[in-house]
Amino acid sequence: MRQLDPKLSEWLAAVNAQVAQLKAAGFEPTPISARESLANLTRNFVEPGPEMPVCETVVHGGEYAVPVRIYQPANTRPEGDADSAAIIYCHGGGHMAGSVSVYDPICRRFAEACGRTLISVEYRRSPENPYPAALNDLLSVVRHLGMALDRKNIAHNGRWILMGDSGGGALCASATRLLQHQPHTIDAQVLIYPSVDYTLQMPSIEENGRGYLLEKEKIQWYFENYLQGAENPRQVSPLHGEFTRNLPASLVITAEFCALRDEGVEYVRKVREGGANAEHLNFGDMIHAFLNVENLVPDACAQVYRHTAEFLRGV
Repeated sequence: MRQLDPKLSEWLAAVNAQVAQLKAAGFEPTPISARESLANLTRNFVEPGPEMPVCETVVHGGEYAVPVRIYQPANTRPEGDADSAAIIYCHGGGHMAGSVSVYDPICRRFAEACGRTLISVEYRRSPENPYPAALNDLLSVVRHLGMALDRKNIAHNGRWILMGDSGGGALCASATRLLQHQPHTIDAQVLIYPSVDYTLQMPSIEENGRGYLLEKEKIQWYFENYLQGAENPRQVSPLHGEFTRNLPASLVITAEFCALRDEGVEYVRKVREGGANAEHLNFGDMIHAFLNVENLVPDACAQVYRHTAEFLRGV
């Protein structure tokens, strides 16, 4: 029998009541409300991250100069950054919300837990910049980040780990889908409750698509703002692309009460079927975006950071 974490259950009851009142009053979702909602949620439930040297730069070389924030934890791996793949992090937010600033505490936690340089990407967001702008930004960072780090005198080995949650996970999986067909510099990817199926066909979309924070109608709205052209949702979904042994080793983290759960599970199956390595970690009592409500579920969040570090230890 499924059992939601009690603290999440109590909190969701209040959230759902508030959402019902807003809808009854004629609330209309906008990019402004989506961005403020995620920012406020994270600010209220995630304490500031650990102190470490942080700097910012811009990655040139693609169609857009991509701003990034670079975290350098004190506890870098013993062999040093020059021999370790650095993490490129893509924040969540349905391709519309989230930012480097909003995700600052989460990125600090991942950098410290993994003991690696972490580069957080301020990719362009929809609806102002629809598909494939954000994906192109990530690909540009993968291809040109080394030169940007060289300008800042930050040691690296030219190898990267892609990491992202929700819509950021979608960007990472979309990038590796393209890069698998050529020699690439991605050693691993970590996808946290990722959105990898733009067709919304998996059973968990219906099972968990109402009452658990991320709702089906909100996902559809995000996708409508992201895919504004003639894109076929199936053709641009990482879940429905080709899976070869040239995909990087993957860790996929899912949550039982998340609408995106089943597409994450299916992604793992297809990675393995294609001949690459994949590891799956499911949280049986969690919801989507639980990293953004850490104060409610600290133990689960700590497990994500710890397990991610363990997965990347051999990379």
